[in-house]
Amino acid sequence: MRRRGAVLLRLAVLLPLLLLTVAPGAAGVWLNLPASGTKCVSEEIQPNVVVLADYAVVHEGHDEGVIPTIAAKVTSPYGNTLHHKEHVTAGQFAFTTTEAGNYLACFWKDSGDKGVETSVSLDWKIGIAAKDWDSVAKKEKIEGVELELTKLEAAVQAIHENLLYLKTREAEMREVSERTNTRVAWFSIMSLGVCIVVSILQLWHLKSYFQKKKLI
Repeated sequence: MRRRGAVLLRLAVLLPLLLLTVAPGAAGVWLNLPASGTKCVSEEIQPNVVVLADYAVVHEGHDEGVIPTIAAKVTSPYGNTLHHKEHVTAGQFAFTTTEAGNYLACFWKDSGDKGVETSVSLDWKIGIAAKDWDSVAKKEKIEGVELELTKLEAAVQAIHENLLYLKTREAEMREVSERTNTRVAWFSIMSLGVCIVVSILQLWHLKSYFQKKKLI
């Protein structure tokens, strides 16, 4: 019993390190928006993954009451708009992915002094990092080591799903590469065939020309 408790305690201690090193999760980003133009950040995400993000204009360097506002737009890999806000200083977006690929979050200034750069903080959470573990603990009435083991199980499941997704993408890329190689091979064969036919036609034309001129 003591041995089992020691193992559980060790897993609970190692869990944060595991989440930080291998599990897909949170990322804090600091964006410096140019005076004019757009700054974007993208993340490649697989389907059926929860995404939660908070963004806000950083007040440093701005006088109180004259904080510039920004516009934010989030799009899916196929160009569908998932979030769009204008004239805001802070916001949040949350969605569950339905498509695999790069999800793009873009920010730009829409008011204030256009000649001054504006900083935006973006807290981007994906998968298990976006899960409300406090609500899970209250709902399932778990705490302590048991809660940490639940987090560990979710992390392992997320890693497994991510590996399966990467395996699928690798198979797709390999298939595309093989198709491309096949097309290149056929194109090379066709090009060689055309060169041979053109060479034969040139020889025939030159022979006919020299025969007409009675040079041969």
